[in-house]
Amino acid sequence: MHHRIGGKKLGRRTDHREAMLRNLVTSLIIHERIITTEAKAKELRKIADRMVSLSKKGDLAAIRQANRIVRSKEALGKLFKELGPRFKERNSGYTRFVRYKNRKGDGASMVIMEWVEAEMKPSAGI
Repeated sequence: MHHRIGGKKLGRRTDHREAMLRNLVTSLIIHERIITTEAKAKELRKIADRMVSLSKKGDLAAIRQANRIVRSKEALGKLFKELGPRFKERNSGYTRFVRYKNRKGDGASMVIMEWVEAEMKPSAGI
């Protein structure tokens, strides 16, 4: 049976997949915009939205739960000091991804993943 098994495997072992998604959510928090594949973005959206929901609570238990996922103190501070207050009025749907292009090597569809209420500023890589 395949009941209540959530998430895609993304062609990786469990420990590698968890580490990759933690690194992606940390990069998204720090840079506020990343380029990744569409499949990774769909899995990342679940974790990123959960982190923002924890930051909106703002208590010690929420900080400790977020610390298990977010990889750096810088990202954890930004999550609770900037992103939590930014999304205070929004109930859900904190991220969006926009289709970007197909990757040259294998043709995978790439997307730009960003926060919904991100300040629009030009970046060098995009």
